[in-house]
Amino acid sequence: MLLADVAAAVEAVTATASRREKTARLADALTRATPSDLPVVVAYLSGELPQRRTGLGWRSLADPPPPARDATLTVAEVDAAFEAAQGESGPGSQARRRDLLHALLARATPAEQRLLAGLVSGELRQGAQRGVLTDAVAAAAHLPAEQVRRAVTLSGDLAETAVAAIAGGSPALAAFGLQVGRPLAPMLAQSATDLVSALDRTGPAGVEWKLDGVRVQVHRDGQDVAVFTRSLDDVTARLPEVVEVVRGLPVRRLVADGEVLAMRGGIEGRPLPFQQTGARVASTGGVPLTTVLFDVLHVDGRDVLDETGADRRALLVDVAGQLAVPRTDVCDPGDAGQLHRAEDFAADALARGHEGVVVKGLAAPYAMGRRGAAWVKVKPRTTFDLVVLAAEWGHGRRTGYLSNLHLGARDPEGRYGPPGGFVMLGKTFKGLTDEMLAWQTERLLSLATHRTTWRVDVRPELVVEVAVDGVQTSPRYPAAIALRFARVLRHRPDKVAAEADTVDAVAALHVPA
Repeated sequence: MLLADVAAAVEAVTATASRREKTARLADALTRATPSDLPVVVAYLSGELPQRRTGLGWRSLADPPPPARDATLTVAEVDAAFEAAQGESGPGSQARRRDLLHALLARATPAEQRLLAGLVSGELRQGAQRGVLTDAVAAAAHLPAEQVRRAVTLSGDLAETAVAAIAGGSPALAAFGLQVGRPLAPMLAQSATDLVSALDRTGPAGVEWKLDGVRVQVHRDGQDVAVFTRSLDDVTARLPEVVEVVRGLPVRRLVADGEVLAMRGGIEGRPLPFQQTGARVASTGGVPLTTVLFDVLHVDGRDVLDETGADRRALLVDVAGQLAVPRTDVCDPGDAGQLHRAEDFAADALARGHEGVVVKGLAAPYAMGRRGAAWVKVKPRTTFDLVVLAAEWGHGRRTGYLSNLHLGARDPEGRYGPPGGFVMLGKTFKGLTDEMLAWQTERLLSLATHRTTWRVDVRPELVVEVAVDGVQTSPRYPAAIALRFARVLRHRPDKVAAEADTVDAVAALHVPA
């Protein structure tokens, strides 16, 4: 299959707001793919590379060769090149990876170059969300969409499901089931600003701690235990303390959902900074992790995915005991006493150093891979007024717009540069609507001081209000701190740069690792 066919589908999806049209375009591309190309095509249409760590990024895209006139690249050739890039190591490996990428770009048409750049940068924002692509698989296979969705959530692998659906139809999808040892796409939560609005969505619910750890799914079959992350990576070998804890539970077979995090004094203690948890999960040694479970999907031959949240909670407490996340139930959201207890519970969670709470509908099944209204997270939002120092050109739907913003705080004392200057704390392209993109592009171009193919440096005058989940240690930036999960709430043209927050104000939110 030619890469041009994938690029054409991406361009068509980007150009339309119609879900029906997006689905049709994607389904057409899927039917053109050969069985061997299909998993790669599904990944590309999802905006991802099958290779998880290629070592390529924005810098590798600098000074690209001119595009080719004719489409000759095949999907197989591109996939092989990224496999080769992933396998590079040692001295000179970065240059060799860049050469591999530029060799592809030299053979790519303009549309193919845009596709490759979006895949490498991780900013292929063509509007083809996972749900749309799942519907496209169903359309390409001429199967009911719900049948494909369930197979996707049970397999945890859209590409594997697509191959089965298109090549084998309903019988192939019927073979998908919950298998201990094979990770499932986790259930996800929506967001709300307060408990009342969260309960309005869920109805009667349990209110649990929202932990700032790493999401894990644990599988046990006898003495065999496997631990998977939210992205379905197997991290069993790096988390022996989690394996030991799960082996100690009074069951033979188990699939449970939970979180691991570094804490002082176990589950009743105080969480350490997230970076310590992240570093521990990424390595085989260091601070021990506490295991906290908050849902159960299978126990001793019994699948409980479709049972109510209340029943699954009772089963979790029965099999996991003290590993179960602390929780209080609100059986009647209209009861002032129950609501008051839930608010006290949420305040206590924050006081203990947790992110907030998650409100989970008592009647809801476990909706694998879904972000429905049955789970709603509630956590306080911290905002800063920061200044835009530069911006990068967008890709996909954001082509032609300045998208990824370089954000800085005031440095009045000049500890990280000239007094009265600004110190960079991170980047973000999140939170920007089409209208905001158009406005900020025009505004930033009027402030431009230097332009390259990928970036525009600007006078530090535009203030933006940014929400963050925290501030973390980062040797990448001059102040050795970086914003965590920053997203733009609004532009503040009513404010001058001198009114922006200082680096000290941002640093006050930082908990040293």
